[in-house]
Amino acid sequence: MRIAVNTIFLQKDKLEGYGYFVQEIFSRLARQHPEHQFFFIFDRPYDEIFIFSANVTPIVVSPAARHAFSFKYWYDVKLPLALSGLRIDVLVQPYGFCSLSTRIPQVLVVHDLAFLHYPRFISRLHLYYYKLFTPRFIRKATRVATVSQFSRQDIIQQYQVDPGKIDVVYSAAKPVFQPVGEQERQRSKDARAGGNEYFLFTGGIHPRKNLFNLLKAFSVFKKKQRSSMKLLIAGRHAWGEEDTLKKLRSYRYREDVVLLGYLPEKELAEITAGAYALIFPSFFEGFGVPVVEAMQSGVPVIASGNSSVPEIAGEAALYADPARFEEIAEQMIRLYKDETLRASLASKGLQQAASFSWDRTAALMWESIARAATPA
Repeated sequence: MRIAVNTIFLQKDKLEGYGYFVQEIFSRLARQHPEHQFFFIFDRPYDEIFIFSANVTPIVVSPAARHAFSFKYWYDVKLPLALSGLRIDVLVQPYGFCSLSTRIPQVLVVHDLAFLHYPRFISRLHLYYYKLFTPRFIRKATRVATVSQFSRQDIIQQYQVDPGKIDVVYSAAKPVFQPVGEQERQRSKDARAGGNEYFLFTGGIHPRKNLFNLLKAFSVFKKKQRSSMKLLIAGRHAWGEEDTLKKLRSYRYREDVVLLGYLPEKELAEITAGAYALIFPSFFEGFGVPVVEAMQSGVPVIASGNSSVPEIAGEAALYADPARFEEIAEQMIRLYKDETLRASLASKGLQQAASFSWDRTAALMWESIARAATPA
């Protein structure tokens, strides 16, 4: 087969959710299938580290596609032109958008439909674009892949899609996320939390991630426990974060909150493994990679009991209603008071995390690609 892959999120030192997803899957598939040709489509100069094997051919298609008005031009005009004459069998679109003009069979990855459930957490322009084109993209695609059974059912219900068209391609955490010994944990505490234990939040500083309620819950925890516990927040600033950051400046426990910003992969793994627990109160997730990263690191998880998270974490997490900061605080206090519970969750988390691996994800994606290449 000759497989084209939209790789516009493969950017050195800027990899986040989408970028990691594509890197982990297609680094494996390109190496595992040397008999097939892969064409990686970038929208700006690329780094050679993303050309994973000799059967990968990079193609740069400009201009950069990063804003709503440029999406249509890039996907429907520039991309089909660039692929014309290459005899592509399947085009993989990993970011929820696809070309409405090409005749090449496409595998469209839809990670979630958060914009339908929480429209206030997205800009008006992008909301308009998603609402207008997502159903068209899903109809156009030969196969649709998504990252959880929850998201699969959501897509089916929202757009009346034939269930047979949708494949579940679970995400995963990288192998670098592993448990560490007490000395390594202490080094993380010393480096980032003044030697104190810390709760960790991982994810973009974005309204959907619910940091405001996390800060409220942390306040309740601090008042009731009078603990030296810190709260570390690891993630890049995203759309709509100004209100949260403004509130943080006047926050009573500001000195106990540490904004780490975007962290390189190795450092994030160290910070995760050193945490007392991960707190993940997101309003909506298609998968929830930080949850698996924490479980794989032997770190207990307190998470939202909604969307895909219970499917991913199973019995290895404590759950709370993300809209009720009191519930989040109750679970933080419960975990803090019960070391037996904390140890049990850590053990269950390691078992649950073993259900997810990038090798499995790559295999599932390959099945979806093969189905698109030979539709019934």
